Amino acid sequence: MGREWHNWSGSLRFTPREYATPPDEDAVRALVERARHTSTKLRPVGSGHSSSPLVRTDDVLVSLAGLPRTVRRHDDPHLATVGAGVPLGELGEALYEAGLAMDNLGDVDVQSIAGATATGTHGTGLAFGNLSTQVAGARLVSGTGEVLEISERQNRDLLPAVQLSLGALGVLTTLTLRLTPTYHLRRRNWCSSIAWTLDHLHQLQRQNRNMDFYWYPRTDTTQIRTLNLRGEEPEFSPAGEPRTTETGPSHRTIPRHRELRFDEIEYAIPSEAFHACFTEIRRRILDRHRTGVAWRVLVRTCAEDDIWLSPAYGRTTTTIACLQNNALPHEEYFKDVEAVFRQYDGRPHWGKKHSLTADGLRGVYPQWDRFQDVRRRLDPDEVFLTPDLAALLRDG
Repeated sequence: MGREWHNWSGSLRFTPREYATPPDEDAVRALVERARHTSTKLRPVGSGHSSSPLVRTDDVLVSLAGLPRTVRRHDDPHLATVGAGVPLGELGEALYEAGLAMDNLGDVDVQSIAGATATGTHGTGLAFGNLSTQVAGARLVSGTGEVLEISERQNRDLLPAVQLSLGALGVLTTLTLRLTPTYHLRRRNWCSSIAWTLDHLHQLQRQNRNMDFYWYPRTDTTQIRTLNLRGEEPEFSPAGEPRTTETGPSHRTIPRHRELRFDEIEYAIPSEAFHACFTEIRRRILDRHRTGVAWRVLVRTCAEDDIWLSPAYGRTTTTIACLQNNALPHEEYFKDVEAVFRQYDGRPHWGKKHSLTADGLRGVYPQWDRFQDVRRRLDPDEVFLTPDLAALLRDG
């Protein structure tokens, strides 16, 4: 029996029969082929930041942390191939040394690049998609043990599935990223009222490269955060001086270090429905959950994309995330707000808490059947389809 594994927040704990850390792609292939021939399940895992049970298995858990963490540049100066298991923080430093950067990042950088893209991790900004949109190609060990090269030139039809795959198609060993030259951002934080923030939200979103806000239920106030290229900050801003200001390379300025652990539910809402949805979420929290909610609500934006299982597929998206300290109960709170998210055609963040199964998910993803066709093609023996993943992906 392997050792107990737990995720970042501690809310997911299980003990796989085996915990493997393959050093290279050949070792990954051997693990997959063995699992196939012995009818056991295999799940790849990154850094374990996710709150959802995507990686839970009684059989073999395969860590990507042992794979090579190289960064290989291409003739195209905007492309680089990186090891699938490299954490985002480490990747940011390696890219910076090579004069490159990801065009956007999420709020934390402890995730592996494969785990972050496989679950649709995102930052904020009207012009920027989630991290999966930066994936231009990959190498994948499928459920048959075959190594597939996926790019604009090879197996192009698989790319919209592989960019955000939930680990259901195979084990990623490398990712090719579409990058930008390094850039520096100025980050500023303000405190404001919820009324002012909502009244000026569209203006703030349009005029800043990146903008989001936290709403604090116990005080009914907000913290507004903006990031802009140096010298390109808009004149319009919240009243008063910012509480904090810092400037630095993008990979050091966008993410934050988190000591306190939390669980989270987040749904992606069509942007045109945001105000109505947020108004109802705020009302429910104030009326029913204010005394028990110790954390804040985070609002961000994400550009439309064409990735089949992306929460931003086919629509400009605003995300609403409800956070709760991991030492406090969250079940009743998350269940209540999830009902509101679903009323507004919300799609859950794959890496965070939610209760939807395949029956509910099929109706909100227009390319659901195409993804399922690719999954069955690449994993015909369901090597990667654990009970938790089957509940998400298998109809009936």
